[in-house]
Amino acid sequence: MAESDVERPPAVAAGLRVAVLVKQVPRAESLELSADGRLVREGVELDMNAYCRRALAKGVELAAATGGSCTVFTLGPPSADGVLREALAWGLSRGLHGAVRGVHLCDPAFAGSDTLATARALAAAVSMRGPFDLVLTGRNSVDADTGQVGPEVAELLDMPFAAAVRELAVLQTAAGPVAEVSCERDRGRRRLRLTLPAVLSAAERLCDPAKVEPEGHEAVDPSLIDRISAPQLGQGPWGGEGSPTSVGPTRLLEVNRKRLLLSGPPPLQARSAVDLLDQWGLLERAGIRGAGSRVAATRGAGQRARPGSEAAGRHPPVEPPPAHPGDPPALVAVVEEPGHEGITGHLLREASRVASQVAGRVLRIRFGHPTGAGAPTTAVSPVEEDLAPALASWCEQVAPWALLLPATLFGREVASRVAARLGAGLTGDAVDLDTEAGRLVCWKPAFGGRMVAAITSSSPVQIATLRPGILEPAGPDLPAGSDPELQVDLEVLQFHARGRVQVLGEDHHDDAAGLLSSRVVVAVGQGVDPDHLGEIDQLVKLLGAQWAATRKVTDRGWMPRSRQVGLTGHSLAPVIYLAIGVSGKFNHMVGTRAAACVVAVNSDPAAAVFDWADIGLVGDWREIVPCLTDQLARL
Repeated sequence: MAESDVERPPAVAAGLRVAVLVKQVPRAESLELSADGRLVREGVELDMNAYCRRALAKGVELAAATGGSCTVFTLGPPSADGVLREALAWGLSRGLHGAVRGVHLCDPAFAGSDTLATARALAAAVSMRGPFDLVLTGRNSVDADTGQVGPEVAELLDMPFAAAVRELAVLQTAAGPVAEVSCERDRGRRRLRLTLPAVLSAAERLCDPAKVEPEGHEAVDPSLIDRISAPQLGQGPWGGEGSPTSVGPTRLLEVNRKRLLLSGPPPLQARSAVDLLDQWGLLERAGIRGAGSRVAATRGAGQRARPGSEAAGRHPPVEPPPAHPGDPPALVAVVEEPGHEGITGHLLREASRVASQVAGRVLRIRFGHPTGAGAPTTAVSPVEEDLAPALASWCEQVAPWALLLPATLFGREVASRVAARLGAGLTGDAVDLDTEAGRLVCWKPAFGGRMVAAITSSSPVQIATLRPGILEPAGPDLPAGSDPELQVDLEVLQFHARGRVQVLGEDHHDDAAGLLSSRVVVAVGQGVDPDHLGEIDQLVKLLGAQWAATRKVTDRGWMPRSRQVGLTGHSLAPVIYLAIGVSGKFNHMVGTRAAACVVAVNSDPAAAVFDWADIGLVGDWREIVPCLTDQLARL
């Protein structure tokens, strides 16, 4: 065989020009609220967004390895140059002397920017300082729990996008440079090839975070940071004036757990725990005991008021758009994620409830088959950048009152791209919906779920992504008891495949739809050896429960990533959340705030998990779990 016939691997691209977008956020533990419910920012300790640290580390690594350059962008007040100083210090420590710079978008005109206004400013700055081969950003921001800026920037720059990148290689092919990535998905992994330039968001597990001690920041030459004002970017509008969403009062989302710590032999603790669950009516609500339990169902432990209720603080009234005789009813459209239809029922339930408040109707949107030269020849899921134009075009023609999508990686990208195309307001990861004066009010958590804020949009089309795990369980269709006159119609949209993003493969190793809708969840932490998970299986089956896990458990591969609960995983609203061998760190337990009742099993009576629990059982789980199983079996 001739040497020319030997297939060689593609070469690594050289001289990469990398842009990294970073954000400054307050440290969660330093948060306080003013008397009017607003977040106090004066004097609050600030830090670089945790996900941005991964994007920065990878961007510097690629630039250094290929002999390229790295430019770091941030938008914020003068104090935000602190994150740029740290970013530059990191680049210099990795050998990027003369090849790393910072760009600070700083102007009072940027104040009040929502994600779309932020994305517009960043996209304009990247265009001004480019061209770039790669634009890297964090998967989301921990202060707002959203991942909208990355895909909005990609849409505004007309670039392909990949979210939650865990593995990344940039290769030189005959057709030009490409990025081959492996991305975390809600149900597994997806391998993509993207033509460059492209925007990528970094998963938490992409690489170790970039972090430099404060003395390293101070040594950075300030001349390495360029400042850009609003007039330099253009006429705008910028900041609050250019933001289609507005934030109402922010409130702490407190969940008052009972913190009952049991003691005594395991059989006695198990019996006491089951008795309490029965007395509170939770066994009936969870479907474990049928109707006619010995105590009527009452408001359970930890059950919270809806975020939109008066207890959580109301959003100021919004003037409704003027009504005209003969206007069609408000249309609430629910977008179905291809291959993930199991969660559509959650959204249809919310759409049904909201539409009934505005005399509207519900429409279910499904995507058809692709057209065009870029259409895949194998049965793979369509890519988001191909679906968004079709959905945006439909919105322009039909003008729905609201557009609802799941808060999955699919929903976040499609919604962000549509919002950027339409200039529409988008609320990401909403945990509840309400209406006021004919407008949609979205209740959105922030700072890991410690707070909730009311968000409204001024745009004709109001867009929101909803966390299905927070909403009440529902089947694939409208639940019983819905308004019988509120029919759900179906619209199928065709789309064109551009071919800029190719799906190389998908691994759907687990479907979390059951977890998101389960009334009972059994979560395990590092305190449960994976070799002994079978000892809990009987209890899980008896309860009709779904498995969940902490991040450390999924990191070690003991359970799929799709089972992770917490700040970087799912937020759930089961009737009963049983935590076994879980230490109780904030990053995990924040995902349980919406549970009606948390039951914890841990051998350490001082474990932090008991502060988050209604019922605590102290002892070896291998002794307590069989006793719980026996007590529940008697029901």
